[in-house]
Amino acid sequence: MTAVILALASAAFFGAMTVATRFGLAGQDAAAGALATVLWALPVTLVASAFRFDLHGAWPFLLAGMLSPGVSQVLFTLAVREVGASRTSVTVGSAPLVAGAIALVFLDEPLRVPLVLGALAIVAGGLLLAAERGRPSHLRARGLLFAALATVAFATRDTLIRALHGHASPEIAAAATLLTGAVVAAAWSRRPPGTVLAVRMAPAGLLFGLSYVCVFEAYFRGRVTVVSPLVATESLWGVGLSALVFSREAVGRRLLFGAAAVVVGGVVIGAFR
Repeated sequence: MTAVILALASAAFFGAMTVATRFGLAGQDAAAGALATVLWALPVTLVASAFRFDLHGAWPFLLAGMLSPGVSQVLFTLAVREVGASRTSVTVGSAPLVAGAIALVFLDEPLRVPLVLGALAIVAGGLLLAAERGRPSHLRARGLLFAALATVAFATRDTLIRALHGHASPEIAAAATLLTGAVVAAAWSRRPPGTVLAVRMAPAGLLFGLSYVCVFEAYFRGRVTVVSPLVATESLWGVGLSALVFSREAVGRRLLFGAAAVVVGGVVIGAFR
């Protein structure tokens, strides 16, 4: 039950972070925005790790951090800039499908009927998003590609966390990934974010840090095929908050149904774990 609560908390923080990212960027440089987000998130994990400080087994997570949040956060921020918070949230919500497949193959996690049904619901949600008609002019195919690539990176990270969970504390693992993630984001940006952008991205970064701590704690306690679908409920938060905050970011029925399908798929997988 603890893993379920932590996964749902991570989803709420991540969904809110998506909207905060959209607000913070305001047309500014996405790479610098990604760097600012990671830099704000890092202190959150360092504070959390102070309660259980143990560097043993941290080095594999330094390598994992190059992929996520390093590459993934840059792609994610680019996606939010290109297609908005709601559509990025729905796309990233398909991560359980990828993570579950990886876990089945490499971690020997059991394949059950609810997992298949949940995966089909997630795929249906993605198809609804892809087939959305009357898209706003700012919706670009490359933005969805960025979101899809970020999804693969997130899913791979999730599997690595679970595979290595017995070798370090979750707080130190989260801090280690954010440390190298910041290095990758800095190399991509090649310049520090300006003061204005850094301040605007502070809410997104702090929310991201809280989400990161929760998701690591969850994966250290539960299987990928359970935690990942529950984290995917961030789609519901992302779409809902986007509709409230950004009136010009059109949220049509197809998008709402797509988000609902992704969330239902995650709930089915989690409920029948």
